[in-house]
Amino acid sequence: MRTLVLNAGYEPLAVVSFKRALVLVMNEKATVIERIDESPVWGIRGSVDRPAVIVLTRYVRMPGARRVPVTRRGVLRRDAHRCAYCGKGATTIDHVLPRSRGGADSWENLVACCLRCNNMKGDRTPQEMGWDLRWVPQPPRGSQWTVRGTERAEPSWEPYLSLAA
Repeated sequence: MRTLVLNAGYEPLAVVSFKRALVLVMNEKATVIERIDESPVWGIRGSVDRPAVIVLTRYVRMPGARRVPVTRRGVLRRDAHRCAYCGKGATTIDHVLPRSRGGADSWENLVACCLRCNNMKGDRTPQEMGWDLRWVPQPPRGSQWTVRGTERAEPSWEPYLSLAA
């Protein structure tokens, strides 16, 4: 039996065993929102319903939970498959500051680019070409930007749940 753990702001944090959920509730680190009535847990002082959903009493900040890995597909998706230089349909990505000049593979340095602009720009900066970016590249925000296949398998948030004490 598994239990959904919600942060104090009601964002989903993790799915834990009902035993871990009971420990959090009994230590007053969480409160039960939804119960499963069909199979209670028996103890010395009586029975307790198994929690299906609990919410933490204090907010737990999740370090690194918002980082989205940089991928080609993610850059194209962020820029809506539009070239950052001419606005036409983009099929490639371009380093604003070329890698040969120390440009990193980061959200701030990668933009979607059409093949024609990418070939014309080559190993130069947009300033050297006299071009302007149509937007300032920034890291995407929100869980909808997670690119499928790049998530970690079964992230374990249980070490962070002890921080709610």
